[in-house]
Order: sequence, then C-alpha cells, then structure tokens
Amino acid sequence: MMTELVTSLFMLLGSFLILLAGLGIIRMPDLLTRMHATSKAGALGAGLMACGFAVYFPEASVVVRALAVVVFVIMTAPVAAHVLARAGYFVGIKLWEGTVKDVIKERYDLKTHQLGSSSRKREEED
Repeated sequence: MMTELVTSLFMLLGSFLILLAGLGIIRMPDLLTRMHATSKAGALGAGLMACGFAVYFPEASVVVRALAVVVFVIMTAPVAAHVLARAGYFVGIKLWEGTVKDVIKERYDLKTHQLGSSSRKREEED
C-alpha cells in the first residue's frame, strides 16, 4: 500500500512537470525561454517518473535501469538544450523584446562567426 502511494506521488509529480514543460513550449515567447522551460521541467519530470518505476518494481535490474535513465536525462537534457539554443541564436532567431541583456552579442563576431571569451575581450580592452 505504501509503495503504491509513493509510486503514485512520483508519477503524478513527474507527469505534472512534463505537462508544465509542454505548456512552456506554447506559452514562452522565444526559443531560449522555451528551451529553458522544457529542459528543466522535462528532465525533472522524466527523472521522477523513472524513480516511480524503480519504487514500484523493486528488482535490481529495474532500479539500475531507472537510475541510468535519471543520470542520462539529467546529463544530456541541459547540454542538448544549450546546443540547440545556441545554434538557434547563431542562425538568427530573434530574441524576445523583453530580454534584458544579450551577452553573446558582445562576444560574437558576425564576420568570422567566432565566439570570443570574456577574458579575451577584457585583454583586448586593456
């Protein structure tokens, strides 16, 4: 009985976060905020659902697979979102008009398509 309650809690929380990620795709104004919403909520939601599977099926093989899923999703989702958002930025996707600061714009050379580091920019200014 307690196992089913904990499993239900994990599954409901995970599915709610995945729903929030889906709503983030619809509601957020630009690519960068959409990627942020989906990578955070989606990764945590999938991780919680995998934990629910591990609690409900306590065999070692299921628990190891669930932990592998959690580690894989947590390690790859933010990196994939970063790469996609960065590629979108470099191909010219417009930012939301409410964006306060565009750090990449200060470091990106449109002619050479190279992104400089902030330390290199400081050295050039000195």
